Amino acid sequence: MARVKRIVFPPMWLILGIIVQFACNEYFPGVRFTSLLWQVLGGGVLVVGLVLLVLAGGLFKRADTDMVPFRNVTALVTTGIYRFTRNPMYLGMALILLGCALTVGAATALLVPPLFMVIIQYRFILPEEQMLRELFPEDFPLYCARVRRWI
Repeated sequence: MARVKRIVFPPMWLILGIIVQFACNEYFPGVRFTSLLWQVLGGGVLVVGLVLLVLAGGLFKRADTDMVPFRNVTALVTTGIYRFTRNPMYLGMALILLGCALTVGAATALLVPPLFMVIIQYRFILPEEQMLRELFPEDFPLYCARVRRWI
């Protein structure tokens, strides 16, 4: 399989998304929702996203496989949070963006999480899945049949 060199990894897309959300909030907010309820809800969603990242990262570390996409894949992690979603790190990042959007309270910031998910799906998830099918031809298809890509 030909490897595409990726310079911008998912955490950079996350940071870019947060920057875009704050720019939307400042310059193109659209409808605003800034009550305490939205602040608390956004903070809660953000924390859930961070927890997913930590749990998934810990499972990768325990399996002694690299968290950087397409590098040093030595194991197929299917335990812990990976029993419920095949991409908890990407889901965690999407939840962080959703939490930030709810917290800043600008309707236009809500466009960023789904856009992030589309970029990640086509730039990382689909190529990663192809690679994993090649590396784990028996186990990965069974895992895909059991566990959904996002949630």
